Amino acid sequence: MKKYQYVAEKIRQRIEDGTYPPKQLIPNQIELAKEFGVSKITVKNALDHLARAGMVYKKSGLGTYVRDVSALVNEHDAPANAFNGLYRQMGAKHITSKVIKFEVSFPSEQIAKNLGIAKNEPVYEIIRLRLMDKKPFILEHTFMPVRLVPNLTDDILHKSIYHYIHHKLHLHFGGAYRKIHAAKATDYDIQYLGAQTDTPMLEIEQVVWLTTGTNIEYSTSRNLYDTRGYTVVDLNEN
Repeated sequence: MKKYQYVAEKIRQRIEDGTYPPKQLIPNQIELAKEFGVSKITVKNALDHLARAGMVYKKSGLGTYVRDVSALVNEHDAPANAFNGLYRQMGAKHITSKVIKFEVSFPSEQIAKNLGIAKNEPVYEIIRLRLMDKKPFILEHTFMPVRLVPNLTDDILHKSIYHYIHHKLHLHFGGAYRKIHAAKATDYDIQYLGAQTDTPMLEIEQVVWLTTGTNIEYSTSRNLYDTRGYTVVDLNEN
């Protein structure tokens, strides 16, 4: 994690726990630089990062304020461009996982195309039910090339795959293409999420690639229409 990312994460945590309340001025760059032992440029980059995420805004000559989006955002919502995974977003004490399927196989033609690999390259197929405070929350169906994510274990699946990728394999995500849409309930949704046959579902389908440009994940994440949403911030910088 780069220094500005560390500072941004600490400030974000303070915003989320109420240390820095909505519409209030946060400490200036000099104070934050002194507290974190970094340069003013690092603090500026951290605040710019949070501004792009819609968490703070700047008033010329006055300083940086916390943006109030509480009226729109549910506590379980997540930014549509998040890369830190559910375990990190919601906290280890809240998220547990039930592994429904964990197999190594050859991909279908479509999965191979989504991952940009040959049809004879082995992939993990993983289906996990993520529980929030022991209640069904999100159903994930994930495919990853074994070559890129070696030695994946059941223990890792019960915690955080992304943490393993970032901190054990030292791989970093370069970006993702995500499609968010409504869907009909499937048998899996009915069995594991408690959906009815006519319950609307929200699905996020994604391809994630590394900084090298290599695709590492194709997945879908599904939840009941009223349990979680995804947020996007648009800034007018004209």
